[in-house]
Formats: sequence, structure tokens, C-alpha cells
Amino acid sequence: MAQHDRATERALRNERRLELKEFSKVADTSYYIPYHSQVTGRIYLSRKATSVSIKNFGDGHQLTYKPNSTLNLGIGATYKLITINIAYGFSFLNFLNPQHELGKTKYLDLQCHLYGRKIVIDGFGQFYRGFYASPKESAGTGNAYYVRPDLRVKQVGISVQYVLNNRRFSYRASFLQNEWQKKSAGTLLVGFESYLGNIIADSTIIPTSIDPKLAKSNINEFWYFKTGPNAGYAYTLVYRKHLFLTGSIAGNLGAGNNTIISDNGQENIFGISTSIFIRAFAGYNSNQWAISAVYTSNDVGINSGNVSSSITLNTTNIRLNFIYRFRPPKRVKENMDKFDKVKKSVEEKFNYDQWK
Repeated sequence: MAQHDRATERALRNERRLELKEFSKVADTSYYIPYHSQVTGRIYLSRKATSVSIKNFGDGHQLTYKPNSTLNLGIGATYKLITINIAYGFSFLNFLNPQHELGKTKYLDLQCHLYGRKIVIDGFGQFYRGFYASPKESAGTGNAYYVRPDLRVKQVGISVQYVLNNRRFSYRASFLQNEWQKKSAGTLLVGFESYLGNIIADSTIIPTSIDPKLAKSNINEFWYFKTGPNAGYAYTLVYRKHLFLTGSIAGNLGAGNNTIISDNGQENIFGISTSIFIRAFAGYNSNQWAISAVYTSNDVGINSGNVSSSITLNTTNIRLNFIYRFRPPKRVKENMDKFDKVKKSVEEKFNYDQWK
């Protein structure tokens, strides 16, 4: 038995050396190292939300329609290229979950964050119905919340960014924890993004307290599409190899068409609007376990058709992850090794390593 254990340990060490040697061809392993041959398992708490902010530049009044979303408990795992996460708002978390006076929100919030070594892809699919206005006094209802069960928001979108300093900077180390950033590093980001969505209600979306002129026209529907380039910067600060703090910000200048439907009829507006994508990560990383807090916020600006007002759709994701890495089951490893051989053959045929 002892000899078998020693043989297994030697095999694992050799496998680890080969993994690091292979990875050093595409990244500087003095800055970050991979754990792709291990399963990165996680238990996490998360809360997703999509809100609508309306601001009047003239008098500074601002209102945000927020959803009454739930706190979710989830489990997940990352192995090589595959990440699977499943979460649900269990009833025993009710003491941390929505208040009844905020109304009821029905929603499906699909967020896909793919962190490659060179390419980062964020996909969004938001489908919400039922919001409340914040702060309380913003809609002129006194001490009661202004609840909008009729308000519906739908949005699909995609953001793609190229990580220029990918040999020394790893997004995976901060978000997925299947890599470990051991030295501080930063990078410029360039890419593009596109969004398509609508905001619909049974009565005016913009209340009188925010903009009396627009409220009178009873705007009850916005349709929008925008696309354009983005650029930004990301940086990870590492303290004593294990503690890390990562922040990134990217801005987008998008052109597109907006359709506004009100009592005055339908108005089509072509214009330019901005978006801001912020990410923040903090935690502890080591050989076998990690813990991290994740915050992402994507503000998509919408042309309201009035220079005195602005509308912004904000999508957030807050997560607390508890991570443990372990060797995959033998059958899973064998199947993934077969997949890797096919993948490597395709990459060599199309010279994929030049742009992956």
C-alpha cells in the first residue's frame, strides 16, 4: 500500500511538472500558474439584479427601479474548459431575502462570463417583471415604496474584450480560481459590445417627480439597440502571493437606434450613448483552497430622446465563493484527455494558438 501511495504521488508530481512546463509556453509562470488538471469546486452565495435608473440633469432628481430579487445558494465546478454552476433561492435564506413591501419580482437572469487567457466574453439575458422605486421619496409617495408590478425589462447583450498582457495577467485567477496570480500585474483591454432590449409599462415609465414634461407625454415603451467599441484597464494587486485585489473598468461608446412609444406616437432616434463595465474581485488563493468576493456591474446607457434626462440599465452580480481543488475522478479525466487530444489536433490544423 505504501509503495502504491508513493507511486501515485510521483505520478501526480510528474503530471504537475508537465502541466507547468506546457503552460510556460503561453504564459509567464512566475506571475501566475494553472490548476487546469484539477477540479476547482465551489460553494457560493450570489445575488443578481437588473435595475433601471432615470435621472433629470436639470434639477438632479434621480429614481432607480430595482427588482426584489433573491439571495441564492449554489454549487459549481471548473475543470479545464468547462464550468458548471447551479444556484437556487432556498427558503431558509428568507431572512436575507426580499421584503414584502417591495413588491414581487418575477425574473430570469442569465449571465455567462467566459474568462479565456486572451479573450473575455460576457453574455447577458435579462427578463424581469415587477420593480420598486428607490429611494422611497423619489417618486413622491411619502413613506410608502412606489411599486411597479407592470414594469417589464428585457435585454440581451454581449461584450468581448482582448487581454493585451495575457502572459502576466489572469482574469481566471480572480474569478474562477482555477489559476493562481502570484505577482501583481495589469493589462489594457480592447473590444466591442452590443445590446438589444426594451422597457415596457402600462403607464408612464418616467414619473412626474423626475421629469414633468416627459411624464405628461406618457412614455410607456422604449426599444433600443446599440453597438460599438470598448476599451479599459484591469489590475491585480497581490500581497504575499496569497491575498489579491483585482479591479477593472471599461468604457463603451455605442451607436444605435432607439424607439420611444408614447401618447404622441412613435419616435425613432439614432444617437450615441455610453456604457461602463466595472469588475472587482478580492480574496485569498493557495495551492488547494481559495475564497473570493466578486462584484460585476454593467451600466448600459439608453438615449431617452431628451437631453435633460438619461436612462441607464444596470446589471449586477455579487458572489461570495468558497473554493476547494481536487483531483478529478478517473473516468472524467480519461474522457477529458480524449477531448484534449481532439482539441489539440484541431488547434494544430488551424494554427489556433496564434489567437486563442
